[in-house]
Amino acid sequence: MQTDSVELSFLSIFSFITFFIFLIISKYSYKFNNSVLLDQDFSKPQAFHNEAITRSGGVASIISLFIFFGIYYLLFSKILFEYVFLCTSLFLLGYLDDVKIKFSPNLRLILMIILLIIFIIFLPIEVKYVDLIFLNSLLDNKIFSTIFILLCFLFIVNGANLIDGFNGLLAINLIIINSILLFINLNNSQFEFSFFLTAQIIILISFLLFNFPKAKMFFGDSGAYLFGSLVALNTIFTNNLNSDISSFFFCILLFYLFFEVFFSFIRKIYEKKSPVFPDNKHLHMLSYKMIRNSFDANSANYINSIFINFIFSLLVIPSVFYAENSVICRYWFFSLIIVYLIFYIFLKKSDKV
Repeated sequence: MQTDSVELSFLSIFSFITFFIFLIISKYSYKFNNSVLLDQDFSKPQAFHNEAITRSGGVASIISLFIFFGIYYLLFSKILFEYVFLCTSLFLLGYLDDVKIKFSPNLRLILMIILLIIFIIFLPIEVKYVDLIFLNSLLDNKIFSTIFILLCFLFIVNGANLIDGFNGLLAINLIIINSILLFINLNNSQFEFSFFLTAQIIILISFLLFNFPKAKMFFGDSGAYLFGSLVALNTIFTNNLNSDISSFFFCILLFYLFFEVFFSFIRKIYEKKSPVFPDNKHLHMLSYKMIRNSFDANSANYINSIFINFIFSLLVIPSVFYAENSVICRYWFFSLIIVYLIFYIFLKKSDKV
């Protein structure tokens, strides 16, 4: 009980520290290196703002996270090597774009793959339990296991970056996902890991205060890569720590981040476009166009985030009650694919009207 009290005290202090870090970064990042962090490119397909906003959310997040790593070490005498290396490398990769050091999407993808392979092999990271028997046997093979985990990270990290276009869209989605992971771990007495998940939620909420409904800062690629990699690793660890939870449940939980990338990849190939270059035909962009018919552009921006995450919650949260049932979760996951495709086709047709 005394230990719980100490942890809660540290989390309370950490909440205040995190808020003030975001406050200071949002206030002074405009002055950094001739405003290099300002997002003033209003012509790109994923831009839905009309004033210069700083892309410093990732900077504030990584600073807050490393302060938490120090707190975690004081409490548990452990260094979270997996998270430290993953966070640092993916953050820096995204930060290069935030400070306008441009390189091609293909080169960025190659660098991400190299970093993740190094991370997966040398730390190492593994998926211990999956519901499919044949896949379990394949995961015993190191090469297959590395490729499998690499694809998991690539889909989720790029999914996070893909949907990071509207005020609060990514942050709210990550808060929902991490809150569900927190519930599962608390319910199974994984208190130490729950402490870390709570800290991540605190950082996300702090960011949300400066990003929603009116944006004073964006995550930037650094923040999207950072939290995309975090939620992927959180899910793998939760899967490994809670063997009674169906692995298909985690597929349900990460469905939106994963399938948005997967569907976009297939769609662009079908349309004879490069799958690595952005366009404005993603589901959240089409829903924004629909909402903009009833609201002004500024209101439609954050209303779209509420709308997408409300639908996401309706479709995903009820599955928590069946998280241990592999059969139900399996059919639930494939049902989400059907729902997504129906909704996308409806929005696409509405966009042509």
